Order: sequence, then structure tokens, then C-alpha cells
Amino acid sequence: MPQHLSVMVVGSGAREHAISSAYEKSRHVGRIIVAPGNDFIGFKRQKEVLIEKGCSLKDPESILRIARKYKPDLIDVAQDNALERGTVDVLNKSGFQTFGPTRGSARIEWDKRWSREFMERHGIPQPEFSYFDKRRPAIRHVKGIYRRDPEFLLYTKATGLCSGKGALKSTNSREAIRNIKKMKMFPDGAGDVFLVEEGLRGEEFSYYAISDGSTYHPFKSAQDNKTVFDFDEGDQTGGMGAVSPAKVTDGISQQIEEEQIARAIEGMASEGIPYEGILYLGGIVVNGKPMNIEYNARWGDPECQAVLPSVETDYIDVIQACKEGKLSGIKIRQDGKTRVCVVGASRGYPGNYDNVKGKRVYGIERAMGMDGVRIFGAGIDVRDKKFYASGGRLFSVVAEGNDILEARQKAYSAIACISIEGNNLHYRTDIGWRDLRRFWNHN
Repeated sequence: MPQHLSVMVVGSGAREHAISSAYEKSRHVGRIIVAPGNDFIGFKRQKEVLIEKGCSLKDPESILRIARKYKPDLIDVAQDNALERGTVDVLNKSGFQTFGPTRGSARIEWDKRWSREFMERHGIPQPEFSYFDKRRPAIRHVKGIYRRDPEFLLYTKATGLCSGKGALKSTNSREAIRNIKKMKMFPDGAGDVFLVEEGLRGEEFSYYAISDGSTYHPFKSAQDNKTVFDFDEGDQTGGMGAVSPAKVTDGISQQIEEEQIARAIEGMASEGIPYEGILYLGGIVVNGKPMNIEYNARWGDPECQAVLPSVETDYIDVIQACKEGKLSGIKIRQDGKTRVCVVGASRGYPGNYDNVKGKRVYGIERAMGMDGVRIFGAGIDVRDKKFYASGGRLFSVVAEGNDILEARQKAYSAIACISIEGNNLHYRTDIGWRDLRRFWNHN
């Protein structure tokens, strides 16, 4: 393989920072472009990392212009809006070597109704669901459910992309009706068609695999923490932290792969839309059985920050094998460490956090200097080597250890060094609590 390759990563958050770091470790890569990226991604890197903000993730032509400017050897399209808009298709048509699913394949994420019906066709275990495009029949439906069972757990889900915030939980008829009415509030018509589905009770997990359309390789499992407050309370967010590997998948990994990964890859190929890229399974273990919550068509955020650093095989070798349809001929080595990711957010997120924008962020460089700790940036501006809050989720603190106890202690020691002026930093204090409890029970 040639040396000093140029790689372009499409996306703007901590996930893309982690992906760019995986490429940075490659002996083959000399330069990385992240579009649109964020300031912190380019801060104190070992190789040349360029941040190109002159594009929109919802405008493939703007990304194509960046590609034509830099002429990268590989473009990794890592973000869901870019995939939904067909960025991979546009780049492929223009002759660029691109990693990521086409718009047709990425439909498994951006059209939740299609995805549920696909799972039905291929025998993938999932909850009972119905879909609606009007409020009144949906309201009649949920009223009927709660007449039969007043304590039923139910989710109303927008079928389009909602940055991880499109699944609304209900435990009574009043909440369900309110959530149905909220579907019209999602931007870009994401909730014009929506699902009403059975809520599954169990422990959630995330599972990742890379596929070349026929073969796949799994990565370590993870466990995301979606709600804003400790112990799964509060509103849905894009993700407040993760652990990897997730112990809840111990002993059932083969079942997960056979029923949820292999069936999806084989099903996509059989329907003429072979899946090339990272496939993300959001699952839940119900009475020992893995069930499907959703598929996504890319690495998750924040799980990517906890999973991808474990990969020891040169990442571009993995991607190249995938592009050449030779994934079956490569072994992906992963280390034996546990990682804990804690997301630092602006106080008020996922609601209104406008008053936090522009405030100074302190202590990041101190945390970066701690052993076994990485900081991946999302919503941070860098001006004159000073850091300022510019978004909802600001950064991911990722710490590694020999077990959940060591990794967790390092992660929380690191984030304790960081603050935002006016006491405006928010983070969950319980990331990894389930696996920590397992650790203590075992020891």
C-alpha cells in the first residue's frame, strides 16, 4: 500500500475525532482532512490534520467540493445526515474511493418503518410495532393498548433522523398521546410517519460490525447511556457516555451475530442493496434473548470513542480490505482493555443551552495529560489556545483500564479537572454502573 495517504473524514463530532485518530495511527496515512469537523479535532495532533468547515452534512455537493479541493485517497463518510442525503453515491459517481453505505443501504437507519419491515422479512427478533401518518388513528391505537394494560411500556418513534432524540417513552395513555403530538415537531418531516411500538424491558447494548457486502467482522460491544440524567432519567440525548466491552453481551455474542448481524447483511444482499460499511445494532437483552431496538448505518456516538481505540490492526488496512471485498482475509486484532467514555455537555442540553455558548472551558489540557486518557472534541471552539463552549455535547473523556473499576476511576478523575465558567458543565456520574456492580459482585 502507498505511504503518506490522504484521508478525509466526513462529520463534525467526537466520533469523527476518534475515527481520525484511528487513521492517524496508520503507518500509511500522512494527512487527514475532517469536514466540517470542529476546532478541537485539529488541536495538538501528531500528523497533519486539517479542519475544513466550508461544507454542510446535508449538502453532498458541498462535501464534493471539499473532496475536489484536497483529492484524498480515501473518504470515510461517518455521519448519518450525510449518508441519508446520498453523499457516498455522489462521491463514488465522481470517482472518489469512499467508505460507507450508499443511500439505499443506509435506509436501514434513516427510514425506521422500512427498517422494521425489513426485519420482519428476514426473521430478525424485534418488538411488535405499528406505523401511522396521522394522529387520530394513532391515538385510538394507544388508548386501546392502555385500556387492556394500564402499565404498558410503549415508544413512539419518528421514522426519520432525529440526532438520537426521536424515541419517546410512554408508560400511560396521557404520555403516549402527548408523544404522538410531538412527532410533528421534529425538523425536516422526520416525524411525519412514526412508529408506535412495544417497549422492551431489559438491558441495552450496542454492537458493531464492518461489512464488505457479504462478509462481516465484529468489533467489541458497548453500552450507551442515552438519557441526560443519572440512572436513565430525563430526556433523550445523542448519548451521555458509554462503556466497552459491555458485559451484558457475555455468553450471547454468537446469538447476536447470527440473528442480528448476519441476517441483516445477508438480507440486504438478497434484496440487491449489499451493505458496505459499519453496521450498528442497538439491542436489548430480554430474559436472556437479544432483541433489536434499531440499526444505524455508521459508528455510534459516543460508543465509537470507547470501541474504536481498542482496534490494534492498522485501520486503513481494514477499510481497504473491505473496499476490495477481501474482509474474510484479514484478522482484526483488538486489545483486552476496558474503556469508559463520559460526555461533557453544556448545562441545559438537550434543551436550551444558548447561555453557555461562548463561555470558557478550563482544564482540558490537564485532563489530556493524564495517563490512559483521551479527549475527543465535539462542540468546542479553540481561539488563541483557549477553549470555548459552542454546542450541546462538548467533548468525550475516554479512559482505559484493565477492568471497569480502573477505567471508570481514570475517566472521572479526568473530567473532574474540567469546568465551564459559571458552573455550566453537565455530565452523568453513573456511566458504567451496571458493569461496576457486576465487577463488585464477582469480586
